[in-house]
Amino acid sequence: MVVGEFTQDADLLVIGGGPGGYHAAFRAAANGIATTIVDAEPGLGGVCLHRGCIPSKTYLSLSETMHAAAACKTMGIDFGTPKLDVNAIRKWKEQVVSKLVQGLDSQCKKYKVDRLRGTARFEDGKHVAIQGGDVPRVKFKRTIIATGSRSIYLKGVQIDSPNVLTSRTALDLADIPKALLVIGGGYIGLELGQVYAAFGAKVTVVEMTPDLLPGVDRDLARPLIKRLQEEFAEVCVETKVTGMKEVKGGIELTFEGKTPPTSKRFDKVLVSVGRRPNSSELNLDKAGVEADDRGFIKVDAGFQTSADRIYAIGDVIGNPMLAHKALHEGTVVADLLAGKKAAFDPRAIPAVVFTDPAIAWAGVTEAEAKVKNLDIVVRKLPWSASGRAVSLGRTDGLTKLIVEKSTQRLLGIGLCGVHAGEMIAEGVLALEMGAVAHDLAAMIHPHPTLGETIGEAAGMLSE
Repeated sequence: MVVGEFTQDADLLVIGGGPGGYHAAFRAAANGIATTIVDAEPGLGGVCLHRGCIPSKTYLSLSETMHAAAACKTMGIDFGTPKLDVNAIRKWKEQVVSKLVQGLDSQCKKYKVDRLRGTARFEDGKHVAIQGGDVPRVKFKRTIIATGSRSIYLKGVQIDSPNVLTSRTALDLADIPKALLVIGGGYIGLELGQVYAAFGAKVTVVEMTPDLLPGVDRDLARPLIKRLQEEFAEVCVETKVTGMKEVKGGIELTFEGKTPPTSKRFDKVLVSVGRRPNSSELNLDKAGVEADDRGFIKVDAGFQTSADRIYAIGDVIGNPMLAHKALHEGTVVADLLAGKKAAFDPRAIPAVVFTDPAIAWAGVTEAEAKVKNLDIVVRKLPWSASGRAVSLGRTDGLTKLIVEKSTQRLLGIGLCGVHAGEMIAEGVLALEMGAVAHDLAAMIHPHPTLGETIGEAAGMLSE
């Protein structure tokens, strides 16, 4: 410490301004704890708001509208060929982000949360140094680490080029390439790939595993994969990238595997092969905070790390790396620090892939049930049986329920189809309440809606 250097005191210091961090800060302040939050960005929201969830869903909503407009041609309405103004689209995204950032600023003022800008690194178990801000040092009584995650770099292959995109730079939407290669068939790559395809790019996706969306229930993934095979130029599975180099006008690549792409040259390449925790630059060892070999911080059931008075939440502590999980963890730890009775003990954490069609699920999947040797009954209801889906021209959907055979208790729910992300909450509530198939079947669903498919599938189980 430099003599005379100003040190600010904090009862509770939250490191990271993403969903987990700002929810923890607001809740702690509402609980009467004097709270300070520090983040490198000028506005709160983290990756989710600035370079992730919100920008991508803003673009996805536009691409979904374009899909719907194209489908209307078969129904008697022709909107013609869409005309894209990339600058206007980007401006709209920035307006959405700006409005939400302003909302978080208002919340900070409402709860009297002290905001600091800069990058925090531990000096010891009581102090952090702040780089890039007005306050160089903070002494804390307690702190919550909520630094999130970042894109994984493709070691030995990925090159530094403006034509090689990450999920962050892809959302800048600098232009629409004629040909885009997406490396990685997970949800982020497919979401962004579908955006670029809707906006006019010829998209090729390469995935190392035998199928897209590895780990996702095959029944749910199948309708989306069928659509992507129509929308994308090529879908190449069991294939990996072995090299890339910059050439005039784009990137040239080499591949190995079962189904390498026909083309070896693309205008731009999007690398989307997963995310890793933002923990390596925190100087965790100086604070006595332990992490595993992948960099995820170890915590107990109350989110306390191996160091006294230091807690961690969100992506930085591990899977599932979802914003809604992080914000719920932030609420729980803030209540615990206030002496309230609280626990993070969800029966189900929903997951949503915001493609078109969307995929959403919660609870136990069929594959997980088989691994656990659970005695289950499965019912699947294709949306071709839904009046609402037929009227929308969107029968490319499926509702899937998994129940325990002996008790008929709901164990898992999966949905694929338009608006699946909006529908999954009913299933999550049913799982949390310990509902049985009859409960869902007996519930009066409004007609005609896509939500009826949940009740109808449950009725098949309770017969």
